Amino acid sequence: MSEAYSILYQGTLGVLGLLLLACLIRAIIGPRIADRVIAINMIGSLSVIIICILGFLLNEGYLTDVAMIYTMLSFLAVVVLTKIYMGIYREKQRRKEDKDHA
Repeated sequence: MSEAYSILYQGTLGVLGLLLLACLIRAIIGPRIADRVIAINMIGSLSVIIICILGFLLNEGYLTDVAMIYTMLSFLAVVVLTKIYMGIYREKQRRKEDKDHA
């Protein structure tokens, strides 16, 4: 039974790796900045899941701690990217309003 679970987890890691690659492609070619921010958030979430599954497969408890730290860093990265995006959006709106009033 343990061998079946090991194969299941390895298959899950393979599928998650493919999904991570798809999110990376979306982050690179995303037509909008919002798509890119969401893709980066998904990459962080999938990475945490992969780290947790690897920790379970390898019987290494410290990988769960690494996953929690990575979760916090991923959250902070998305917050910073959103703040930057909002600043760019506001600047574009100001320029558009100035152009319309002139």
